[in-house]
Amino acid sequence: MIELTQQQEDLLTLCALRASNKSVDWSLIARTCQSPEAIHVVLGGDIPEDSAIARKSLPILRDALPHLDEARERVVIEVEAANQAGARLVTVLDPQYPANLRLIPNLPPFLFYLGDLEERDARSAAVVGTRGASEDGLRRAARMARGLVDNDVVVFSGLAKGIDTAAHTATLEEGGRTVAVMGTGIAAKIYPAENKDLAARILDEGGALLSQFWPKSPPATWTFPRRNVVTSGCTMGSIVIEASATSGAKMQARLAAEHGKHVFLIRSLATSEPWAAKMISEGRAVEVGDLDDVLSRLGSAKRVQQAGQQRLQLALAGL
Repeated sequence: MIELTQQQEDLLTLCALRASNKSVDWSLIARTCQSPEAIHVVLGGDIPEDSAIARKSLPILRDALPHLDEARERVVIEVEAANQAGARLVTVLDPQYPANLRLIPNLPPFLFYLGDLEERDARSAAVVGTRGASEDGLRRAARMARGLVDNDVVVFSGLAKGIDTAAHTATLEEGGRTVAVMGTGIAAKIYPAENKDLAARILDEGGALLSQFWPKSPPATWTFPRRNVVTSGCTMGSIVIEASATSGAKMQARLAAEHGKHVFLIRSLATSEPWAAKMISEGRAVEVGDLDDVLSRLGSAKRVQQAGQQRLQLALAGL
């Protein structure tokens, strides 16, 4: 059961603040509110960051602060929904916040989750691709997931149809750990509905479901691009199996490159999609011919955990 600390409650309240149907940028909150002292500053009407998004958010913050009680009521309602779903909470204030995710600039301030967060999740890769996958694509996704499991790599994906489903399913069949990053709230109905049983199986077999949204949030066009940010951020790199120029998986490849993560593009994708060939030619992605092309570039979970904790200590020190 979630029992909020005062600092966690204040952090979520800042996320719930709204003025004229606008809110302070959540990634800005996540970056600047990683200590009780920083939260106090923001609750006082200042933002300790000098950036374009901070200057845009500052008047929104000051207009919204008089509505603090309403925001706190929203937090109570959402946390109760999470509790009813049996979910837990981790925030940027907490050492348990995923180490890989802490290292990106557009991190979410909180995650609600079902299952457990584990230190071994730091050595992970996202296996992603189109919803309308070919049979070859589905086989390649399953083969990649099985190979990752056999080498103690945690497999992340987005619980969508197609490639995501194949990756999650093959990981479970191989006896591995898989984490699904959701495009809905943790207490909302599973989307797509056809993956309800898969989500339950992930939890039954030692995996986890993560959500960066308010627990009751339904699916929306804007939630899935944000889901891609977290899927990339939680891992060491993203492996794209199949993706057209308009696919969300192409967006994730771009995000992973921006995050400084590895971008792995399957050879068949690199030869069939100009966007993939361009990323490789520009040095922003690696062409993958076999599993070793991925494994040779993945680091250790311990190293990522150390980097994440160092980032947290810098935030606590106000640096």
